[in-house]
Amino acid sequence: MSITNSNLPKSIQALRTYTAQMFLRDILAGLTVGLVALPLAMAFGIASGVTPQAGIYTAVVAGFLISALGGSRTQIGGPTGAFVVIVAGIVAHFGMSGLAMVTLMAGVLLLLMGLTGLGAAVRFIPRMVVVGFTNGIAILIASTQIKDFFGLHTGESPSEFLPRMKMLAGNFDSLNPSALGLGLGTLAILLLLPRFTKRIPASIVALLFCTGVSVLFHLPVETVGSKFGGIPQGLPPFAIPEFHAEDILPLIPSAFTVAMLAALESMLSAVVADGMTGDRHNPNVELAAQGVANMLSPLFGGIPATGAIARTATNIRAGAQSPVAGIVHALTLLAILLVAAPLASYIPLTVLAAVLFVVAYNMGEWNEIGGILQLDFTAKSVWVVTFALTVFADLTVAVGVGFTLAALLYIHRVAETTSVSPVTEEYIRDGLPHSLQGRILPSFVTVLRIHGPFLWGTTEKLVEATADLTVFQPVVILRLRNMTAIDATGIHAIETFARQLQDSGRTLLLCGAMQQPSKLLHGERFLDRIGRENFVPNIQTALDRANEIHNLQLP
Repeated sequence: MSITNSNLPKSIQALRTYTAQMFLRDILAGLTVGLVALPLAMAFGIASGVTPQAGIYTAVVAGFLISALGGSRTQIGGPTGAFVVIVAGIVAHFGMSGLAMVTLMAGVLLLLMGLTGLGAAVRFIPRMVVVGFTNGIAILIASTQIKDFFGLHTGESPSEFLPRMKMLAGNFDSLNPSALGLGLGTLAILLLLPRFTKRIPASIVALLFCTGVSVLFHLPVETVGSKFGGIPQGLPPFAIPEFHAEDILPLIPSAFTVAMLAALESMLSAVVADGMTGDRHNPNVELAAQGVANMLSPLFGGIPATGAIARTATNIRAGAQSPVAGIVHALTLLAILLVAAPLASYIPLTVLAAVLFVVAYNMGEWNEIGGILQLDFTAKSVWVVTFALTVFADLTVAVGVGFTLAALLYIHRVAETTSVSPVTEEYIRDGLPHSLQGRILPSFVTVLRIHGPFLWGTTEKLVEATADLTVFQPVVILRLRNMTAIDATGIHAIETFARQLQDSGRTLLLCGAMQQPSKLLHGERFLDRIGRENFVPNIQTALDRANEIHNLQLP
């Protein structure tokens, strides 16, 4: 990756036009997201099988580096739910030294991906696999929090899903009413407060209020202090982890999975940030920053980190203008460590469990399942297998098997849409309504076309071609006459494009879809999002529909 102005970190680029007013807004946004990140960082640390302070150390060190060195103006980095399951498994089998090795190796892989320009390769993970393991991770995160939410008295929880659920069911009679009440109260605040105001972080209100209730009434519930002895006050401790050479080969698959998850989630988060701000991130600079952050995080007692979608969105809604907001977020958490760390010992574990219940639900991408269920059997099977292996087997296995199945499905999709046949008069006649020759396009219409299979690995071409929506007219026609195949990733890309056009006051029309794409695109969920009247058979009917829309928009 050659060093050019566009390849510099966004923090350096932002300084060219930085103002005092922007600095003030960044400080306010950073303080807000720092407070939001506090309970999440502790909860992710506990759920990962490490200490709550390990989560905070990660948010401080990795959060600072990702903002300072990254390729997104508003990305917030730190521990996330995507790593909880795999980190807990690594700690259980290889201990903290094994986790440090995995994090470091994953950091090296991410750095190499960024420096060699392979940041865009993340798009080759198909949508069915992404949704499958995201659904599975959400289920696993929720299952690990049942014990603390209900205050159950059990032994050490098994790392496997079914034995864990069996153990919890067998000990459900040890339920602690006080813990359950606090957990339900936390859930109520987390779910109801955002309906009235989004300016006040619901997680902080729930944390302060429910912790206050627990202390005031001396409730018999397990706390951060009673289980972990509290959080040490002071700077994150620097120490070289103990490495074991014999563990390197067994840990390579886990390091690869952590690197791919970090790359995937950071790119998804950066894309969400771009949509909210109108900016465009640099994927290779972002991945290089993720690599540096993960290489240094274990040196300060941290765990794997990546871009956090919810915290990034919170940062933007709070008014962030540049990466300075992310740096302030990390410094806010550092200030809490230096000043208020002893107070964290009073936080009930059931409160953090409730926070993770909401995180698990929000990250689950449950709304995608309806669309996947409308696909054919082979496409659905990729999602089912990935989901089942994530929950009942191992995340590393799930990603590998899901990716392999998706690759086979890709080959099948391309093969089934290839045909050889003679050109007949009927073929020529049927093609006339689709031809643009001799047609005059109205000034209020932009026509785009997709040529070839529109499957996972190719959808980024639509993103690149539509990065600047200001050049498009009020009505955009997407010609599908030469699109030979589509899958769930392609459908999701068109849905995203349609939503972006709608948000900008424009309308998307689809026309000329061939047999295989037409069958998949006629799902109820997709038609409801696009609009049934906006899915037409050929370019002539698309132009007629565009004229109809234009006339309706005239004063």
